[in-house]
Amino acid sequence: MTAPVVVLLAHPRPGSFNHALASRVVDALDRAGVPVRFHDLYAEGFDPVLTAEEAYTSGARAEEFLAAEPDPLVRRHRSELREAGGLVAIHPNWWGKPPAILSGWLDRILVPGVAYRLDDAGGAPESLLSLRRLLVVNTSDTTEERERTLFGDPLDAIWRRCLAPYLGEPEVTRLVLRVVADADAAQRTAWLDDVSAAVRRLFG
Repeated sequence: MTAPVVVLLAHPRPGSFNHALASRVVDALDRAGVPVRFHDLYAEGFDPVLTAEEAYTSGARAEEFLAAEPDPLVRRHRSELREAGGLVAIHPNWWGKPPAILSGWLDRILVPGVAYRLDDAGGAPESLLSLRRLLVVNTSDTTEERERTLFGDPLDAIWRRCLAPYLGEPEVTRLVLRVVADADAAQRTAWLDDVSAAVRRLFG
């Protein structure tokens, strides 16, 4: 059986272009016969706030505590990620980072005993996940030249260098759609087609 793909959408406004992109991703996976675990984080009311008690970084005590998570939605997300063969994240570029709700998802889901294990605080993570592919779809209102020259594309560093080692070193593909604010209907349609093609290529 094909391993499921977790699809995360992080945009607060229903009907946004990010929502249209997420619909295309889910449709392409469905057409390819890939099981989908779709989550619109804002619509679900996902609680992104990490408590003081959860803020452990390593050790058996942390894993035991985190395994007793009382929030059923958090438990569901963790369980689905453990079983997933792929992850798709769709979100805007806000100040060079994901929206706060997705940052909080990373805090609460990629925890010791779920995503990784550390033998010591300075060591390399032992990934507990088996993600083979990670697709990140970002919308942006910053030109590529300005992004590269002034900021160095921090989102690419977050997903590719900071997170991938904790996800099992999946193959990382990132699509940056810009400048969305200036895009006409034809350009948006072309982007939707590009995302569908990327999903078919990576997961089909």
